[in-house]
Formats: sequence, C-alpha cells, structure tokens
Amino acid sequence: MRTFRCDNCGHALFFENVQCLQCGSVLAFLPDKLSLSAIESVPSSSPIGLWRRKRPEHGFPEQQQYRHCQNRIAHRSCNFAVAADDPNGLCVSCRQTRVLPDLSYPVNVQRWCGIEAAKRRLFYTLAKLGLVCSDHVDGIAHGPAFEFLADLPGLDVVTGHFEGVITLNVAEADDEERVRRRVALREPYRTLLGHLRHESGHFYWDRLIRDGGQTQAYRQVFGNESADYEAALTAHYGSGGSPANWQAKHVSAYATAHPWEDWAETWAHYLHMVDLLETAASYNTRLSVLGSDNAAADAAADAVDDPFDNRAGGFDRLVAQWVPVTLLLNSLNRSLGQDDAYPFALTAGALNKLRYVHDVIQAAAPARDAGTSWRTDSRTDS
Repeated sequence: MRTFRCDNCGHALFFENVQCLQCGSVLAFLPDKLSLSAIESVPSSSPIGLWRRKRPEHGFPEQQQYRHCQNRIAHRSCNFAVAADDPNGLCVSCRQTRVLPDLSYPVNVQRWCGIEAAKRRLFYTLAKLGLVCSDHVDGIAHGPAFEFLADLPGLDVVTGHFEGVITLNVAEADDEERVRRRVALREPYRTLLGHLRHESGHFYWDRLIRDGGQTQAYRQVFGNESADYEAALTAHYGSGGSPANWQAKHVSAYATAHPWEDWAETWAHYLHMVDLLETAASYNTRLSVLGSDNAAADAAADAVDDPFDNRAGGFDRLVAQWVPVTLLLNSLNRSLGQDDAYPFALTAGALNKLRYVHDVIQAAAPARDAGTSWRTDSRTDS
C-alpha cells in the first residue's frame, strides 16, 4: 500500500486516516481516483452532507461531489467516499458485504470493522490491478460478495469461497483465536488480509481461468483441479502435513493440498508482492544484497519500482526487487524481537507459478469492460 500526503498541507497520511493530524482537514478515500484526499463541505439543501476535494488538481476545477459511506456515519468504520449521484449509501467496498454478524453484540462490531479495514486494502490492490471497478455509480457491487458470520450453537462457520461468495468466520478478527488456529494448523502466517487475498484467488480462478477458457493452460502449471477436493483436504490434514519437499514447487505447505489451493495461495502471494513493493517504492527505498554479485542483486540495487507503474519492469524485475525487500522486512522485524513478517522462501518452481498468475492478471481485461459478469448482489443483511 502506498503512503499518501495531505493535498492541503503536505503532511504524511496513511490509508485508514480520516483526519490530517497537522492541518485538521477531513479526509476521505476517493475510489474513483484511488486517492486519499482532503475534503470540504459543500453548501447544499440536500439532507445528506456533500463534500468535494479541498484542492483539486491544477487546471482541472473540481466538479465531482461525494458523500460519506453510510458505515462511516453509522459506525465510524469506513473512510471511503461515495459519489453524490450513486444511489447506494455504501461505498464500493462496503457494498460487497451482503451478510453481517449480529451487530447488537459489541464484539461483533469490533470484529466486523477490523475485517472491513482489511477488505478495503484488498479492494485497493484489486482496483490497481484492474480486476474490480472503483468508479461505477449505478449502486451495484463489483467483484466478490462477502458474508461475515459468527459461530452459533451447533453451527460452526467455515471460511471459504463458493460461486462468487467469500465467507469469513469473524472469530478470525480476534488475535488470540487466529493465533490459536495458526498454531493448531502448523501455519507460519495467518492474517485477515491474507485470508481475504487467498479467498479472492478462488473467486478469480472462476472468472479468469474457468470462465476465461484457460483451464488447460492452468493445468499445465498447477495440475488437474478435477481431483476430489474433499478427499484431498482430508488427506492433507489427516496425514500430518505436506510432503517434505513441498518448497520445490509450492509457495506454501497448504498449497500442496489441491490444485485449487495451490492457485489461491500463489494468487495471495502475488498480491502480497505487489502491495509490499508499492509500499517500498512509496518510501523511495533503494536496496542491494551485501556480498552478492549476481544480476538480480544488481537490478535490485536501483530504486524499488512501483509495480503498478506502466514504466516498471516485467516479472523478472519484480522478483529481483522482491527478494531484498523481504530480507529487509524480516531483518527489521527481528531487530524488534518479532518473528519474520514474511516466513517464506520462493524456489524456481514456486516462481514459475507466480509468473503464470502475473501473466493471467496482465492479460485480463479491466473489470469495467466485463459488464455485469463480475457484479454481486449489493444488499446487506444482518
């Protein structure tokens, strides 16, 4: 995620900010511009508050007006804006959520807000990749639909994806419970954002591979997804883990469970990659690997590229910069007595699969050209 600057005073901002700490300006993330901006109230007879950018781009007088997302007004849980002429009260990210846990329980409100914050980060990355529309004003949701549910007596919620709907157990928003599950399942990494990125991989497998006529090409890289899925998961969890040499071809141990999971884990890693490199680029990071004289290290000695910049290099350049960035990240974590933030090592086999994901995304038509095929039901139930 890139960092932002207040366009009123220039102070550094972060994606979740709702007010500039230096000049006091009200802030909102404008999905149509994929930018966090200082906004000001617009005099209006409308019963709802209207806003506009405080300082529009030079030479382009600001015409667009916005409203706050309904969830910002009701729950202080969202900083995305909604175009004034959009009939939906929810922003482009919040309207994707169609089922909520029982918000009469304060703990569920806290869980839901944390999950939505992670989902907005997912939305940003998908929008930057052209995989979801951010500027539609027809009230319809685009991309996957989400259902956030809590366990009930006799009913355990399983996190997963089915036919365009991503379900997440809200207990994953509790740090203690998430760590307990990570340890029980012998996972080195488990986060809310990681869950959402993984499950979005299943959604886009349906859209880009299955519906895009790419199944045969996919099978050449990941294997045959028609293998019995339930039996594969039972075998994976029942056998006590993954093959000893899983790193040779997979980004994670869980990726060995089934070709669908291999794709979803690889997809999530690709989103990790472009997000982290965008962050590094926004800080003007320059890196080199001490003691190395290979070509990849030489390439990485330059300033880290913004992976969403059309002038950035291809996949090889991305990987050449990814390796030293993750080394720096893990070294910084260890300096603070923390575990590695990125506890993975990518081999040639895993990188081959990441390259395939990269190529599929690059070849995909932008979501705005996909018509209604990526739309989701925009209702929100509790």
